[in-house]
Amino acid sequence: MSRVKLDGIRKVYENGYTAVHGISLDVNEGEFVVLVGPSGCGKSTTLRMIAGLESVSEGTLSIGERVVNDLPARDRDIAMVFQSYALYPHMTVRDNLAFALKLRKRPKAEVEERVTRAAAMLGLAPVLDRRPAELSGGQRQRVALGRALVREPRVFLFDEPLSNLDAKLRGQMRKEIAALHRQLGTTSIYVTHDQTEAMTLGDRIVVMNGGRVEQVGPPMELYRNPANRFVAGFLGSPPMNFISGRVECGDGGPAFTADGGAVRIALGAGTPVPAGERAAVLGIRPEDVYLDGAAPPTAAPAVLTLEAAETMGNETIVTLRAGAHEVVARVPPRPLPAPGEPIHAAFDLARLHFFDPETGAVLGLS
Repeated sequence: MSRVKLDGIRKVYENGYTAVHGISLDVNEGEFVVLVGPSGCGKSTTLRMIAGLESVSEGTLSIGERVVNDLPARDRDIAMVFQSYALYPHMTVRDNLAFALKLRKRPKAEVEERVTRAAAMLGLAPVLDRRPAELSGGQRQRVALGRALVREPRVFLFDEPLSNLDAKLRGQMRKEIAALHRQLGTTSIYVTHDQTEAMTLGDRIVVMNGGRVEQVGPPMELYRNPANRFVAGFLGSPPMNFISGRVECGDGGPAFTADGGAVRIALGAGTPVPAGERAAVLGIRPEDVYLDGAAPPTAAPAVLTLEAAETMGNETIVTLRAGAHEVVARVPPRPLPAPGEPIHAAFDLARLHFFDPETGAVLGLS
């Protein structure tokens, strides 16, 4: 296991395009860190620089105590799992697993022992003599994981390894990767655009956007205390609701009024609010919006219009509307009025977020 340290890492291509803007990040020994963000945010480029597949334009990249900026990929003692399985189709599972070790001229007994151990960990023992074409998608991904595993590297790198699998297999493989990390404790850096993978796998999440780091922290810290509107909207499904409006301080205490006046939320004397009267974007997660009769004592009521409802079995995703503003609520299954009818909703005042409408930064509360 090794610590990975990025200090002011930039990637500028020959055409002048800057893919990564001065990232600094410490990945602790044995930690599982997930880089997450939309396509083009620089997460895979960052991973490829750590792997040695892309050069570093500026900054210092260290693995353990050694600066590796100019070290070839083969000498970095890392193992990478790619989005494509990249298996040798003419080789058996056994030979695919053993290939890298044989290239390094490891003793035959050691190769056999490592392959056998990896196959047992990944449930591949029954298929060791099959070729990739005879395997399911999940089995092929296990072989790709096993090929990295047998090398016993100091750092594991994962570049969207589950994106080719269906939803059920992705869920299963997430659990298997998490279990492997708990068992091995190897420092791991995982890239994905899937926020579910990020939330369920990472000890810490690095949210990236436009080649920059927006926020770093444990999953629930970022979920409940986002640093800006981008992070708030990226993490969570359905995403956080945003309502543009204004915080006002009248005789009845502070209140938030949505643009157009369709929603007015009395914030209450004990609710943290931005200082003074000002324009703001209110954010609230769907699970913190309640329908009549189910709200906690900290909730403020509002009357909205039911637009649509999607029953998911154990929950219902309800779309509400107030003028130009759409609000999504996640609620337990229950009878609902017909679309177009008014419905009483409530916003949990303890779970409100306020963002600057221009910069998107979270507003300081008083």
